[in-house]
Amino acid sequence: MTAPTDQGETDEGLGTRSGHSETFGEVLITATGIGVDASWGHIYGPVDLTVRAGGVTVLVGAGGRGRQALLLTLSGRMKPTTGRLEAFGRIDKPHHLFGQAAIANVDEVDGIPQTIRVHDIVTEQVRWAAKWYQWVPQSTDEDLERICRPVFGDYSLPTMDAMVEELPEFTAALFRIAVANIRKPPLLVVGGVDTLASVEGSRRLRERLIALGAEQTVIMADVNGVEKQDGITDVIEVHNLTDHEFAVLEREVTGR
Repeated sequence: MTAPTDQGETDEGLGTRSGHSETFGEVLITATGIGVDASWGHIYGPVDLTVRAGGVTVLVGAGGRGRQALLLTLSGRMKPTTGRLEAFGRIDKPHHLFGQAAIANVDEVDGIPQTIRVHDIVTEQVRWAAKWYQWVPQSTDEDLERICRPVFGDYSLPTMDAMVEELPEFTAALFRIAVANIRKPPLLVVGGVDTLASVEGSRRLRERLIALGAEQTVIMADVNGVEKQDGITDVIEVHNLTDHEFAVLEREVTGR
């Protein structure tokens, strides 16, 4: 991952974000016919999409392993077996993309053991983010504030001694995003926004991602999509994530 950057405003007259070289609206990722096949069968694809820098790009598609694998691909955690993926000026270089992206709220990547305290997770993440030669003491409330406040906004932070399994669903999702995004790379990929049991919780989570999109490029997925609004750069229908009839049924069942 990239080193932490200062929280920058748009550079006056330049249209770029401080700490990052991408210009708002420029093409950051272009996927052409990408897909993933495993030894036991097809996972997703072919998929064509374009992600522009800045704000939130919403991928509209059925949930499940296909969509999850696509998010892993767009964050450099999974290499497509077919197609062409250009990201951050490099073609078919998942390791480079990996270094430019954080991924959060995807169990296969950032699942947190339930019987563990918030304090332990914060300490672990601070140590992972530090230089290899740097000794890092136990984390403090100041570390929690520094890491979590940009993601939580005005919402209350969890206490350091709280057990992760006891956090409310919305709080737990924000916490996972905060610790995954500790380095604040140019790209943040977030899963599970539409899996929250509370519709209001999903809405609030989207609002927080829109806030983060002022300084990063954010990709999220939602089975029903969202209305275009300030902070939402693009809403993209993504096909070939799963069986089409199942995808239609999922939308009818959720009705959100």
